[in-house]
Amino acid sequence: METASHNPLTVGIQRTLLPEPCSLVIFGGAGDLSRRKLLPAIYNLMQGGVLPANFAVVGFARTDHTDESFRQLARESIQRHSRRPLDEDAFAGLAQRLFWVRGSFTDPSATHRLRERLEEIEPRCGVPGNRLFYLSIPPSAMAACAEQLQTAGLVRPPGAREFTRIVVEKPIGHDLASARELNAGTARVFDESQVYRIDHYLGKETVQSLLVMRFANSIFEPLWNHKYVDHVQITVAEEEGVGTRANYYEEAGALRDMVQNHILQLLCLTAMEPPWALSADVVRDHKLSVLNCLRPIAARDVEQHCVRAQYASGFLHGAEVPGYRNEPGVKPDSTTETYVALRCFVDNWRWAGVPFYLRTGKRLPKRASEIAVQFREVPPILFNVDADSPLEPNVLTVRIQPDEGLSLRIATKLPGPKVRIYPVKMDFRYGTTFGDQSPEAYERLLLDVMAGDATLFMRRDAVEASWTWIQNVLDAWSAKPTRWLPLHPAGTWGPLEADRMIGADGRAWRTL
Repeated sequence: METASHNPLTVGIQRTLLPEPCSLVIFGGAGDLSRRKLLPAIYNLMQGGVLPANFAVVGFARTDHTDESFRQLARESIQRHSRRPLDEDAFAGLAQRLFWVRGSFTDPSATHRLRERLEEIEPRCGVPGNRLFYLSIPPSAMAACAEQLQTAGLVRPPGAREFTRIVVEKPIGHDLASARELNAGTARVFDESQVYRIDHYLGKETVQSLLVMRFANSIFEPLWNHKYVDHVQITVAEEEGVGTRANYYEEAGALRDMVQNHILQLLCLTAMEPPWALSADVVRDHKLSVLNCLRPIAARDVEQHCVRAQYASGFLHGAEVPGYRNEPGVKPDSTTETYVALRCFVDNWRWAGVPFYLRTGKRLPKRASEIAVQFREVPPILFNVDADSPLEPNVLTVRIQPDEGLSLRIATKLPGPKVRIYPVKMDFRYGTTFGDQSPEAYERLLLDVMAGDATLFMRRDAVEASWTWIQNVLDAWSAKPTRWLPLHPAGTWGPLEADRMIGADGRAWRTL
């Protein structure tokens, strides 16, 4: 697929905000997220020439690191996880801006030491006092951490000359009540404009391009409604099992871990109305409208509209893998779902009667995430008259990972004297067309926090609206406890119950 010869900087969404010089303090600076995502992202941003010239990165945790050992940890993290190879000269420049402060965020003396260290580091690095605090810590500790930052004098009010912002990682609560409590605790210290609730899915290149695809191309938007769309499938499939996250996953499960945040955000971008501007609150207002239009699933209807299951032992790529209940750290009688499928409806004028099918699971055949919009069938006239062999419908598929791009399935005539119809794909792939690796999600999101652009971050009201919808399902499950969930062998696409749910509507799950 060819691209136009225009300068790509002039045809995309214009950025009006630029990242500002700042200090980035990572609470949990030696943790898994910091090593796998944040430190490599900072390196890639610096290598790409988009990081502010004056910046500092401070790791903070109880781990017994020094500046030098933290720099070595960063070097190893970049070697292992960065999309760009490690360049020694470039890393040497980054290393001079990496620092460590040892302590607990619940210890007032430690947060005071952090303030003193920042006041020492920032003049040396040319940072004017702007600060980002990245809370890569358990949700239950976030309110206490925010209070300690305030006690240490590290929180400036909104509108101050030097900004203070915090980044909050998911999970944002365990249910509606805990999400409200966490948000309220954060709000006691920070204004909403200072809080950036991160969902890394919103930083993925294809997810960002959804709005461009819908609203910068005249061919899609006239069809993007109940008159032409039969249904929508949103799939987030994972190959891996629970791995080392059993303690977290036992408390969360697939509904909390993936649907409440990632998948509902994808649904919002797919279903939202055209925003009248691309400013953060306008876009987020329109996404909130979708959540407010989601039809609540009544307790009596949960079994009809929602399927939960666990993966059993099976084979993945020829290797035998254990079932969920046999994974280390998982209770042998666990009823935590590792797979969930839902049928939901957006009750507004555009989407009335169109089902949205959502599914996610672990130990599925491949790692893949996509949004598939299936259009209505053509009338049973001319080429679609044979009821026993109907034409395959048109499907627009947005691939989010790993093969970023989109495809459109259309019907065409096979060459030859007879009229024989065959489905073909018109396919666009980011890597093939643009020839370079897409930035990692955390690169874009960190840059946006530095620029003060909250468009891709979740607002408090949207978080609580998504939990409100999810809570109906959680409450129904709690009211009818079970000792066993449906099982599907590892390496398969889910349980028969999920096939029956969508099959009752005369539809079927896509094979990715």
